[in-house]
Amino acid sequence: MINTNLKFWRRELALTQAQMAEKLGIKRSLVGAYEEGRAEPKLATLVNMARLFGISLDQLVTTDFSKKKNAKAAVRQLEAAGTAGGPNPTRPGGNLRILALTVDKEQNENIELVPQKAAAGYLNGYADPEYLEELPKFRLPMLGSTGTYRAFEIAGDSMLPIASGTVIVGRYVDDWMSLKDGTPCIVVSSKEGIVFKRVFNRLKDAAMLALHSDNPVYSPYEIDVEDVVEIWEAKAYISSTFPIADLSLNRLASIVLDLQQQVSTMKKV
Repeated sequence: MINTNLKFWRRELALTQAQMAEKLGIKRSLVGAYEEGRAEPKLATLVNMARLFGISLDQLVTTDFSKKKNAKAAVRQLEAAGTAGGPNPTRPGGNLRILALTVDKEQNENIELVPQKAAAGYLNGYADPEYLEELPKFRLPMLGSTGTYRAFEIAGDSMLPIASGTVIVGRYVDDWMSLKDGTPCIVVSSKEGIVFKRVFNRLKDAAMLALHSDNPVYSPYEIDVEDVVEIWEAKAYISSTFPIADLSLNRLASIVLDLQQQVSTMKKV
């Protein structure tokens, strides 16, 4: 059903083959080959198709959406997600977003690492499988198999005590409306680039996100949801810098210990 469904969904979304290719991060000729059944997409491309169309991978492969009954259900699904008739960023799925990914030989999703030196290029290559293939990759079994993860090396001291150079591992957030206030996230946007902040959800009222730093020196600011490309909820971090001990607390602990020893000596006397 892949070729049939690809043609159906491309027409429902009113996309040319070139536009579809751009959203999937592939060549236009491949879209034509897939629609004509002359080639089969790789798993990563199939996953991107399913996410673009708002359906499961199983539905993409097994359900014929060109049939009248299935077509009506599909259009209702598009309308509910806000993708039919133009994007609506205030509803889940309202922004038409594509998440490219890479997999290992066992078809397990990798965690791609975006180092500081590659941060600028990520805004242009985040949906390009070839760009992601060039990034370092690793796996963290402790994160489990649910969700898609990506790692970003952060810069600056706006989120102290997490130091500059720390790698934040984030889980991809598909439904932005579900974000709870104060959630630490990597936010990728066209204007701010890649930033690590606590997100406060203002989508319903103002179609905005408020971004707060843990370092009080930095003032909060708002960002228009239309400028947001991706959001990754922070789930772990990797750092070679250990937190600096609070010397004032150490001093206080020492004073308390001295007093305890003095009291103990007095009791013996």
